[in-house]
Amino acid sequence: METDFEFDLAVVGSGGAAMAAAITARQAGKTVLLIERGTLGGTCVNVGCVPSKTLLAAAGTRNAALANPFPGVPTSAQEADLGSLVSQKDQLIDQLRGAKYADVAKAYGFEIRSGEASFSDAETLGVDGKAVSARSFIIAAGAEPAVPNVAGLTDVDYLTSTTAMELTRLPRSMAVIGGGYVGIEQAQLFAHLGTKVTIIGRIAPSAEPEMIAVLRSVMEQDGITMIEEHAASVTLKDDQTLVSTESGQSVSAEKVLVATGRTARTNGLNLPAAGVDTDERGFILVDDSQRTTNPRVFAAGDITGAPQYVYVAAATGKAAAANAFRNNPRVPATRIDYTGLPAVIFSRPQLAAAGLTEAEGLAAGYQCECRVMSFDDLPRALVNQDTRGAIKMVAEAGTGKVIGVSAIGVHAGEIMLPATYAIKAGMTTRQIADTWAPYLTMSESLRLVAGIFHNEMPTSCCA
Repeated sequence: METDFEFDLAVVGSGGAAMAAAITARQAGKTVLLIERGTLGGTCVNVGCVPSKTLLAAAGTRNAALANPFPGVPTSAQEADLGSLVSQKDQLIDQLRGAKYADVAKAYGFEIRSGEASFSDAETLGVDGKAVSARSFIIAAGAEPAVPNVAGLTDVDYLTSTTAMELTRLPRSMAVIGGGYVGIEQAQLFAHLGTKVTIIGRIAPSAEPEMIAVLRSVMEQDGITMIEEHAASVTLKDDQTLVSTESGQSVSAEKVLVATGRTARTNGLNLPAAGVDTDERGFILVDDSQRTTNPRVFAAGDITGAPQYVYVAAATGKAAAANAFRNNPRVPATRIDYTGLPAVIFSRPQLAAAGLTEAEGLAAGYQCECRVMSFDDLPRALVNQDTRGAIKMVAEAGTGKVIGVSAIGVHAGEIMLPATYAIKAGMTTRQIADTWAPYLTMSESLRLVAGIFHNEMPTSCCA
């Protein structure tokens, strides 16, 4: 006799993965409960994409006024009021938290319950000690900033990307430990608002070297100092924090911001009791259908160690819910295809990529052929009076099939959608070079760099 359950699906978390899972289940006619121990909405809307890009837009506006390339249209930039910007950012978050989460839950008809979720055994999840009966479970509790093993760090009042975006007064100086996408974005954000910034760590370590070279040059123009070494120790000295590197270099700053990656938010879930295993980094292990080592429990989003983008979280949440209710074994499981996955660092200019880098292509066994085009040859960049950029295309030698595109430049992220389409469709450099591309757009760079593979000059219709 089949057991009666209070809910068909119980989801831990309320971010992008959790909401996508709940919506998918409700569309299939299932009953759903979301459990959130903190603030509704998860990382993206509260402490990730929305607040960081809002503040980056504000900082970029000030920087654009300072670096205006059109002398015939004079501009000026005054001191930034960080408190006002943070207040404006918080208002937007409140608005979106209601419109995109609370209102959506109401529209689809699922409950969001506040409380701490914890497994007592492989079949029982409790919320603040009260058992929840569900046919299936999805863990989508997200991730949080990791704390690196740097001597003395825990003895100082360091910032993370979360707490940095809560400051209401601009620090005079800041040392950013970590040169990945969070470190780069936060460094430029504060530098463009007027803070003296030093980055300690490798700059965009997984990006193409040609793109990194442009980014380094831009950040030097922004007055950002880069020390591409690991931080070794942190100490307090008077009212300053001293960060020392492995080679003995030291940086003194009013504030230290740690941006060295993220770790799974599994604390309190009591995963061992549920029979849910994690990897050596602490992320929940899942198979290609998002199922954990407990067949009734699935996991989705950042907590699984998947690429930490909200669109990936949503896709994995949707897949987890679909697979949780797949009753016919002859029906294929829903699986995530990461081919051509795009990513954007919202630096100024943006650093973006889709598919594989040259190094990743070689590691995957491809024989790669690559071409790089400076934005000195891109008409859109020329009319913008900002040619600080480049595009690189990676193709399979022999077939010409494009497997990766990287770009840096103003609005480079907008190039990645057509690049992703081309990669997923298996298009060749010849096909892309022969495809219509609107003049004076950033995406025209795809056609131009593809033509270089065939000894064609990177020229448009009239430039």
